[in-house]
Amino acid sequence: MSRTHRIAGAAAALALATLVAACGGGSSGPIGGGSVVKGQKIKGGTVTIAEVGASPNDIFPLGPATNSNGYNADLTLGLWPPLVYSGDGAQSIPNPQESLYSSLKYSDGDKVITIVLKPWKWSDGVPITSRDFTFAYNLLKVNYNDWFNYVAGLFPVDVAKVITPNAHTVVLDLTRSYNPEFYTDNVLATIPLLPQHAWDKTSAAGKVGNYDETTAGAKAVWNFLQGQGSDMATFATNPLWKVVYGPWKLAAFQSSGYYAWVPNKNYSGPDKPVLSEAIWTPFTTDTSEMDTLRSGTSLDVASVPLNDVRQIPALKAEGYSVAQVAAPGVAEILPNFYAPVAGLLLRQLYIRQAMEYLINRKQIVQKAFAGYADPGNGAVPVAYGQQWDSPLEKAGGPYPYDPAKAIALLKAHGWKVVPGGTDTCIRPGTAADECGAGITAGEPLTFQLLFGSGTESYNEQNAAIQSTESLGGIKLTLKSEPFNTLVSTTGTCNAQSHPASICDDWQLQQYGYNGYLMDPSGAGQFNTDANGNYGGYSSPEMNKLIDATEYGSSNAAFFAYEDYAARQLPLLWLPNAATVFVYKSNLAGVTPLNPFSGLYNPEVWYYTKPAS
Repeated sequence: MSRTHRIAGAAAALALATLVAACGGGSSGPIGGGSVVKGQKIKGGTVTIAEVGASPNDIFPLGPATNSNGYNADLTLGLWPPLVYSGDGAQSIPNPQESLYSSLKYSDGDKVITIVLKPWKWSDGVPITSRDFTFAYNLLKVNYNDWFNYVAGLFPVDVAKVITPNAHTVVLDLTRSYNPEFYTDNVLATIPLLPQHAWDKTSAAGKVGNYDETTAGAKAVWNFLQGQGSDMATFATNPLWKVVYGPWKLAAFQSSGYYAWVPNKNYSGPDKPVLSEAIWTPFTTDTSEMDTLRSGTSLDVASVPLNDVRQIPALKAEGYSVAQVAAPGVAEILPNFYAPVAGLLLRQLYIRQAMEYLINRKQIVQKAFAGYADPGNGAVPVAYGQQWDSPLEKAGGPYPYDPAKAIALLKAHGWKVVPGGTDTCIRPGTAADECGAGITAGEPLTFQLLFGSGTESYNEQNAAIQSTESLGGIKLTLKSEPFNTLVSTTGTCNAQSHPASICDDWQLQQYGYNGYLMDPSGAGQFNTDANGNYGGYSSPEMNKLIDATEYGSSNAAFFAYEDYAARQLPLLWLPNAATVFVYKSNLAGVTPLNPFSGLYNPEVWYYTKPAS
C-alpha cells in the first residue's frame, strides 16, 4: 500500500490501498453503502465539509515535484481518479468497480501488463481510449523528474515500450519483473488518464495536436499544463479543467481554500452523485471549526479536533452522528540531514536514537490525542498495518520511551549531558566514543522544530516533545507556521540540492496527520534521492531492502525493510492521530470512510427525510 502523503511524497498525490492480489481481486461493489439512515432518499441538496489547516494550490493531476502540498489530491481525486482506484469503504483493497480498467493481467514472468479500459467517456462525451493513457505516458516519459509521484527507477523509466492494439487496450512491456501487488498498488494507482483530445496543446489559444509524441512537444505541453495548473485564479473557469471523467466537476474555487464540486452529468461510473453540490470550506484553526460546528447551522461533515472530543455528546444532541477511522499511515519528525551544522548532528544515528528514546509516545497518544492514535512504533502503523506489521513493531518498536537510555547513549559518545539545559560535545572526533564527523568541541545539542499551526492537539504534542527532549539535555525550539507556508519553505534536501538556500532554512519539521501513509515497501520514501525522501536520508542497505520488497513477494522481505527502517530512524516516529468526525444524522452513505480517498466520497452520500 502506498502513501497519501498529506504533504508530499512519491506516489502520494493519490491515496492507495494495501497490497492485495493485483490481477482483478478486490471489491465488486461501490465505495459507499455503509451508514444506513432510515427514511426516504432526497434527490439533490448541498453538503458542506470542513477543511482545517491547509488548502489545495495546484489542479493539474500530474503535479510538479516541487509542490509538496498533498491536499491537491483532495481537490483532484473526484475529477480525475487514478487508473486503479484504491479503497472500498473502510477496506484497504483496490476497487475494480470504481477503477478505469475492466481487466488487468500480468504475464511473461510479471514483465508484461495488459490493461483493458472500460468504455467510459469524458465529461464532454468523447470516449476514453488507450490514447489517453499514452498521452499521460508520453508526457511523463520526458518530464518524470518534474512529477510529484515519480519514484526513482519506476514508471515511466521502467517501461521498455507501450503497445495499444486497440482503442481500449494498453500493453506495458516492462524492463524487469515486479511483484504484481507492489506494482498495481504503488505504481498503477498513481496514474490518471489525461484527455489527449483537449489537453495536447502548447498554449491556451493553440490547437490540439499530437505534440506529446516528440520530446520537444512533450516538454512544451507539460510546461503549458503545469503553468495552467498553478494558476489558482482560473481553477474553476479554465476550459482545460472542465474535461474530467470522475463523478464531479469543479464549480468554484477561491485562494482561501474554498471550493465546490457539482455532479459530472456524463460520469460513466457506478456512483453517480445524488447530491447537487459538495462544498469544502476552510478553517485556519480548530477553534473556529468547533465554533461553527456548535452553531449547528453551516457544517454537515467535519473532523473533531481530538482536544475537543469531550464535546461529542453536545454535538450528538445538536443532530450529528459520530464515527472514527484509524489513519493508515505514520506521522513523523523529519530530520534535514543536509542542514548546516544541525545536519551533521542528525546524521549520527545515536543522536536520532536518543531523540526517539526521549519521545513519550504513549503519553502523547493519551494526552494530546485522547487515545485516538496509532502508537507510532515504526514505518508501518500498528492500528492499520494488518499483515504488514512486523513482530518488532507489534511489540512496541525498538525505541520505547526511556530517558536513561538516551542519556547513556549521549554520554557514551562524548557529550556532557545537562538535563533541563543544553548538552555540549566534549569529545570531538570520529572514534566510537566521540561525537562524530564534523561536530566540534563545545557544539550544543539544539534544534529548531517547525510544525503546522492551527491544530491544538499538535501544539500539545510538540510542547510535550520539547519537554521530554530536555530531560536528556536536547534543546528544541518550536516554531509553528501555516501549513502552506511550511510546505513551501521546506523543500527536498539531499546531496544534489544542497547547498540550495531552501535546505538551509529548516532542521526538523513535523507536518502532523499522515505525514507518510504506510507503505510496507518503503519505495519512494527512503530510497536515496527519492522524491519523498525530503530530509536526504541515504543508506545502501535501505535501498537493497526496498528493492527486495518491489521484486519479491514474501512477508519476510517486507519485515526486513520495516525493521531496518524502524531502527535506522530516517524519520523520528510519532503517534498518528485517528480521525474522529461528525456528520448530520440525516446524511446517509458517509460511513464507512475510505481512508485512501481523503476520507470523503460525497458521490455516495444523500440526505433523507423521515419515513411517513
